Amino acid sequence: MADDGVIKAGEDKINAHILAKEFKKDYLVRVEGARRKIPSFFSSPEVKRLFLRYFDSMQLNVYVISVIARIRLPDEMIEKLEKGLEEQIKRLTKEVDEEIVSAEKRFRQSGITSIAEYDTPPLTIEVRVISPLARRYLELINKIDQLMPILETLAIDEIITQKQLGANKALYKRSIKIVAVTARRFAIQVRKRMNEVSALRENEEAAKRADSQPANSSNQPDLQAAVSNEDGNGAFDKQKNSEVTSTDSLSKKERGKSKESSEGAEIVIAASAQ
Repeated sequence: MADDGVIKAGEDKINAHILAKEFKKDYLVRVEGARRKIPSFFSSPEVKRLFLRYFDSMQLNVYVISVIARIRLPDEMIEKLEKGLEEQIKRLTKEVDEEIVSAEKRFRQSGITSIAEYDTPPLTIEVRVISPLARRYLELINKIDQLMPILETLAIDEIITQKQLGANKALYKRSIKIVAVTARRFAIQVRKRMNEVSALRENEEAAKRADSQPANSSNQPDLQAAVSNEDGNGAFDKQKNSEVTSTDSLSKKERGKSKESSEGAEIVIAASAQ
């Protein structure tokens, strides 16, 4: 953002210091969508820092939710998250409006005709806005920037105490932060859900590939094992038949020898009888 001349700090050292400290990177450098450049300026030092710290990161997270996640996730889920952010911004903006109206009423009651000003020049920026939610967020930030010197004026004129001033400032500074935190939390949710959907699709595709493989190839090891078993059983049967044949041959020889012995014995007995 600072490199392309969108922010103009001029010769002011305080704004230059804020830019150097708070501007870390251009969150929108990879966002290809169109953007509307809205001339803006921020006077309070608190809002200057909070804008640089949170606005573009909020925009990037909203882009993830509204554009990237919508491609993979149901519209109902995305619309629910967008609605949650929109309602949060509306509620916070309403609170700021009510505080400004209340402060103006106190001004009239106390006869205050001017608002305290900052000696430091405003931070002039052409804000790049890429979504309706970001535009609403920018409006909220501008109103809080308008409120800050009003609160300072009330404290200077002792209409509120310094403690009340600090508490009110902290409350509205937190309003800027909480929107960015909510957007980041929603973006984390959709990223997690997108990863789950991708993993589920990969598992389904792997299962389809496994089912589409030929059945013969999966049964080949069983057929080989069956063939091996048959070959083994055949060899065993051949060996067994060979052993049985050998035994039968041996029995025939023994029976032949026994018959010859008995015939010889009968001849000897007959000769003896003669």
